[in-house]
Amino acid sequence: MQYAHFLHKDRPLSDVPVSVKISLWLALILQLLWHSFQEPVVATADELAPPLSTRTYVMSSLGEPIAVSKFLNLWLQAFDNQPGASISFHQLDYPRLTQWLDTILELDPEGHYPMLVAARVYGSVHNREKQKIMMDYIFYKFNEDPNRYWRWLAHAVITAKHELKDNELALKYAHALAESATGPNVPYWAKDMKIIVLEDMGEVEAAKILVGALIESGEISDPYELNFLARKIAILEEKMIEKRQSVEK
Repeated sequence: MQYAHFLHKDRPLSDVPVSVKISLWLALILQLLWHSFQEPVVATADELAPPLSTRTYVMSSLGEPIAVSKFLNLWLQAFDNQPGASISFHQLDYPRLTQWLDTILELDPEGHYPMLVAARVYGSVHNREKQKIMMDYIFYKFNEDPNRYWRWLAHAVITAKHELKDNELALKYAHALAESATGPNVPYWAKDMKIIVLEDMGEVEAAKILVGALIESGEISDPYELNFLARKIAILEEKMIEKRQSVEK
């Protein structure tokens, strides 16, 4: 017991040799001096590398493509926050970003998450050029499968019109919706966005002609859509009268 007590007894600081104390102080001073002469560490974000082939991801996931697609979704969205570095979305390489979104969609063709982040995350940056890259990407994917991706192109119409202030681009997207998204799951408001864009562009007469043609075609049987179009014609006629009167004055 006495031996055990001796092992646990702390030695006083005065028992430490002077040479050891001096060595410790010198080591501390040298370490502080070394740090003072170092360049400050600047956190930098790694460049977004291109994705591997879809086959590689499938093989690495042991045949679980949906699982790896969900992992890549999370990894990609967290890429802007790396250890010691934080970058904004508009600093990312957007053409490279679309490659990742494509790869994730190939791994999970039924998923919509890549389209969601394209429209509402990467497509919401305050950078016209990069917003347009995302909207054009959505348009490209829409053309591959209009009845699956119609809702994202409808979002692109709104972004082009209200954020990019590009009515011609909005009309291009809206026209594609009207012409290609013809499935029963596509609501009439999406198909009729072209009318709204034309009206907002001041093309009231063109919008009225389009509405009239839709009604006369007999292709529309939904009473709610027919009612919407009838009311829209009345509104457009009223605007045409107001426009004519303002010209005559």
